[in-house]
Amino acid sequence: MKNYGLFDVIGPIMIGPSSSHTAGACRLGRISKIIYARDIKKVIFHLHGSFKNTYQGHGTDRALVGGILGYDTDDERIRDALNIAKGRGIDFSFVPMDLLYAHPNTVKTEFIDQNGESFYVIGSSIGGGAIEITNINGVEVKFGGLYNTIILKYNDRYGMIAQVSTILAENKINIGSLIMNREDGVASAIMEIDGGIDEMAIYRISKLPDMLECMILKPL
Repeated sequence: MKNYGLFDVIGPIMIGPSSSHTAGACRLGRISKIIYARDIKKVIFHLHGSFKNTYQGHGTDRALVGGILGYDTDDERIRDALNIAKGRGIDFSFVPMDLLYAHPNTVKTEFIDQNGESFYVIGSSIGGGAIEITNINGVEVKFGGLYNTIILKYNDRYGMIAQVSTILAENKINIGSLIMNREDGVASAIMEIDGGIDEMAIYRISKLPDMLECMILKPL
């Protein structure tokens, strides 16, 4: 029988010095994998602040890997997440780094595909198990995974947000918050919405002219 320390994941909750290092880390891994939306071949966890100093002793390493495996924060398999990931052929590593002005509990989760292409998500565990995603592959964002969130990428042209808003209004969906970025003719938008959204509405949005990507993230 294996022996587990005080900071191991036990039973229906994560035991540790703070939920920031366990539950929050698991949610960061999980939402990063959802955003990546592809099979994982290799992942590098770049750890900032207290994450880089205490990730092994506090179980942050297992929590992050458990998250990319899709586990909820109360999943007992997180105990063996490192071994499970290795058994699935997932190459993972933990690398210390410093990010300017970042929250102390921040991780840059970098996915690398079989062609060597990199995709990353930066997020912070801000306390009490809550998280905040701040960057998706170079695009600054800000959302916490508490609400249904629509992530859009589209050719930057007049009226795109108006068309999306019209579809949402027709489905009686209210936009709670909206963050936009524009660079080199391509724009992105992060919309937190009140309530749910059906597949047909997402389909209509995805088929708008000049829409490049459309993703819906459900609350964790």
